[in-house]
Amino acid sequence: MWRLIIVMSLVLMPVGAGGGGEKSAEHPLAPLIKYASERYQAIDDQIRDYTCTLVKREQIDGRLTPPEFLVMKLRHARTEPGKPPVPFSVYLKFLAPAEVRGREVIYVEGRYDGKLIARRGGSRMAYVTVALNPTGELAMQGNRYPVTEIGFKNLLMRLIEVAREDVQHPECQVRYSTGAKVDGRSCTLVEVTHPVRRPHFRYHVARVFIDDELLIPIRYAAYDWPEVAGGEPCLMEEYTYLNVKLNPGLGDWDFDYRNENYGFRKDFEPPGENSPGFAFPPKDSDGSRSR
Repeated sequence: MWRLIIVMSLVLMPVGAGGGGEKSAEHPLAPLIKYASERYQAIDDQIRDYTCTLVKREQIDGRLTPPEFLVMKLRHARTEPGKPPVPFSVYLKFLAPAEVRGREVIYVEGRYDGKLIARRGGSRMAYVTVALNPTGELAMQGNRYPVTEIGFKNLLMRLIEVAREDVQHPECQVRYSTGAKVDGRSCTLVEVTHPVRRPHFRYHVARVFIDDELLIPIRYAAYDWPEVAGGEPCLMEEYTYLNVKLNPGLGDWDFDYRNENYGFRKDFEPPGENSPGFAFPPKDSDGSRSR
């Protein structure tokens, strides 16, 4: 399917992608939107959870942050007949840079009165554990997006939404390249360019790397227009998913601050802890908690 979409898009591109000449009957982004929507549904149907290392760089208040390396566990929300609903759940542990090393974050949709649980990490008062509003000032400090929007499924949805905005305007170039590499993995690169700066465009260039085996976006980078004519585009945001392991079978204990493998203060009492259904999972024969 992906190869077919590439061929379709290459056929359409010379007519409508450059902003000149006769206008194509279909926008060059249309085949990509169709494919991305199908992949989003496939991810929703086939991928329950995953683990990975996330590398992110973001421009915050006009300054590009250094790369941050995070271990991530993520579980998609789902409902199955005869079983309790599974909420969207995220666990993050920061590996670098040094000022945030050891920071941990847990967010479970609908739990802890909607708050995330965070351990400060870093070199000073690393043990401090707090409950924060995911979209509040403290939780958003140093982040372009809240933890509620993390993960390649949310990334794919955001790309679809932006592309649907872009198809309202003709000034768009789309280029496909096979054989691209991300951490040694074979990918197909999709590059979308808006040659002319317009108020309705969110970015100058966006690059999406689709893993040829996993069929998921494992890298995304968006660039602003150059500060001076003819200069290099300015990186706005970049997210790379490394060492992705799909469907490892994550359970509630992977998203519980009391997990003995995590560094949150175990005497911390988050809001909503005494709500119905909140309890320690039973221990296995080796003394560990069931997943």
